Amino acid sequence: MRRLLAISLIAVLPLANTTAGTAAAQAQEPPDRQQAFAAAAQEFQVPESVLLGVSYLESRWDAHAGQPSSDAGFGPMHLTDAAAFSSSNHHSEGEEDARGDDSRPLSAPSAQPAPTDIPGSLRTMEKAAELTGESRERLRTDDAANIRGGAALLADYQKALGAPLSDNPGEWYGAVAKYSGAEESGAAKFFADEVFATIKGGAERVTDDGQQVKLPAVPGLAKIEKWLQKLGLRPTRPDGVECPASISCEWIPAAYQKLPGNDYGHYDLANRPVSQKIDYIIIHDMEGYFLPSIGLNQDPNYGASWQYSVRASDGHIAQHIKSKDVGWQAGNWYINAKSIGIEHEGFLAEGGTWYTEAMYRSSARLVRYLALRHGVPLDRAHILGHDNVPGTLPTTVRGMHEDPGPFWDWAHYFQLMGAPLHQFGGPRSESIMINPDFATNKPYFYGCDRANPEAACPPLPSGTVWLRTEPRADAPLVKDIGKHPTGDSLYSVYDHSARAGTGQRFAVADRQGDWTAIWYLGQKAWFHNPAGAPTAVPSMGLVVTPKPGKTTIPVYGRAYPEQEAYPEGIPYQTVTPLQYTFSAGEKYTLAGAAATEYYRAVTFNLEDHKVVKGKTKYLEIQFGHRVMFVKADDVRVTFSG
Repeated sequence: MRRLLAISLIAVLPLANTTAGTAAAQAQEPPDRQQAFAAAAQEFQVPESVLLGVSYLESRWDAHAGQPSSDAGFGPMHLTDAAAFSSSNHHSEGEEDARGDDSRPLSAPSAQPAPTDIPGSLRTMEKAAELTGESRERLRTDDAANIRGGAALLADYQKALGAPLSDNPGEWYGAVAKYSGAEESGAAKFFADEVFATIKGGAERVTDDGQQVKLPAVPGLAKIEKWLQKLGLRPTRPDGVECPASISCEWIPAAYQKLPGNDYGHYDLANRPVSQKIDYIIIHDMEGYFLPSIGLNQDPNYGASWQYSVRASDGHIAQHIKSKDVGWQAGNWYINAKSIGIEHEGFLAEGGTWYTEAMYRSSARLVRYLALRHGVPLDRAHILGHDNVPGTLPTTVRGMHEDPGPFWDWAHYFQLMGAPLHQFGGPRSESIMINPDFATNKPYFYGCDRANPEAACPPLPSGTVWLRTEPRADAPLVKDIGKHPTGDSLYSVYDHSARAGTGQRFAVADRQGDWTAIWYLGQKAWFHNPAGAPTAVPSMGLVVTPKPGKTTIPVYGRAYPEQEAYPEGIPYQTVTPLQYTFSAGEKYTLAGAAATEYYRAVTFNLEDHKVVKGKTKYLEIQFGHRVMFVKADDVRVTFSG
């Protein structure tokens, strides 16, 4: 069943505008994107390198098939048009209990009203239309018009500062900072510094629609930072944030207080990593906008919380909970107690289908910093999407969330972390890593348009591959009995049941021509993997299979201790298998050992909280789209060379 999200992101009524300027622009539209940048730069007297650099930090020069970004931005210049929208944070969607602890279950948070005050950073298309005479429709869908709009905005910002329309890119530092939309000086500076670093080093790539664009390096570039000071932005409040110094980060604390009836909200105090090691970092999208979502984290009555929020337009980060404490974010208490949650402004698909480069860069630096600090492996078994977190019990599997979804660019994200996903092993390796070319891999989806939810999405870049029951394109999708107990998997953007994503490693079950089969949720799952355009690469490593003599073994959504490990006063947490079957002959990739722990935290006071540690040994495996756990005594570990 398709999850309905209460989102209406963009007002799609174009502004009627038939000025002579528009007609002239349409008649003289440059034939390719490189020329569009050159023409717009000349028209508005903006250095071409500045225009290219700003666009790279927003979109990497991609047009995204005219689809909006995670915060209502369109086109290569990310002109924002959130004139009308409503939203609800994803923690209030579906059946998931964000805390995910049987001993203190929470009801799903109530849907939150949409904010009525839309910041100017989400309405730049209005000004671009005024400055250029272009209609909103053309600014959204025509990349040359969009680039004109961005150039016009930069020139307008430069004039407002009293800065010259100079050929020297360094004189445009303030206008570039203004383009970020940031209200904080640190955030604006981070954006401008990233743009100027890109200009200084140069860049070149082929866009998502096959356009070759190049920004030649400007090695002697000098920033004139006095223009930033004239913007009058508020200083960033660091207040002891746990962030790398190279990004913009401030402390906006989540609420923690007692509530009536011995209740409390809305995270748990802890002493990590002394009490428990942090093993995971969870990547979310908000299914909402930055300021409203932050407001939820400040409400002690709201039944969800997370450590960090990342803004789309400029990559600015707010930290809400110290990493030593436990947020209620992933819907699985075992994972929550051992993870840090990072929410990203935006929507999985319904309204927003891509994420800004500024967001990717800032978030990647934060993840690398946290991973190095806490010893979290930089791989897709430990840097998880919310959609990779398993349900705790058979009854919770179906309601688990699906973000950040199929349009999150995991390969680029890991490249920015300095941990690129790469081949390891030869072509006949018995395990593989999913790694399609993001720009050219455009699988079929539906569900991107709220007004027409059954309509096909436009062809959009994605890091996912469809999994089928047989090695042919018209074969049915494999089934997920947890997600769809009585039905088939769906091609919806909100259904991961028959999808494998970039960076995930699986054991090979078979090969036939251009098709590869992997073991997936207890079945052979085929995906198209032609040698000329591979969607997976060899990835040798350890795999597990049931020990000889065992016909099937259970898989679990959490690695809780055995009953004997619980001291008096702490109720035993039942170790319940999920509904899937792991049978003899099947193999799944091993991510590593999983600590056998249960964090008992059901009161307001830290001194009442205890970690129960067991002797049963668990292993984490990639069993489907979500990771799961098996008992070490049930499996044999081998090498997939």
